[in-house]
Amino acid sequence: MSFLVGLAAGYVLGARAGKQRYEQIKTVSGKVWQSQPVQKQVAAAKESARTKAAPVVADFVADAAKATSEKLRASRTVPSQVGDGRDRTTGADPWVASSAARDEDPWGSATRR
Repeated sequence: MSFLVGLAAGYVLGARAGKQRYEQIKTVSGKVWQSQPVQKQVAAAKESARTKAAPVVADFVADAAKATSEKLRASRTVPSQVGDGRDRTTGADPWVASSAARDEDPWGSATRR
């Protein structure tokens, strides 16, 4: 709620200030952004993100990929079972495990090399 009040106040004050004030603020903020101290901090933040955040993100993506592959294997979703919802080889419902299907892993056998 306070964010919306601040947003509304900023809009009203900005509209009253007009385009001339907007251009002035834009010019000053551009000079500040291009200043040496700010650019040093930007470079430090980029380097920190590259060296510290990248490995964390890579681990997160690897964990997500592993969890997804485990879910796919558990659901027994293989290309022969995708489409109309029926197993094309047997015509059976792929979500109901038959006694023969309980002993084999179609996803595992489809992905083995």
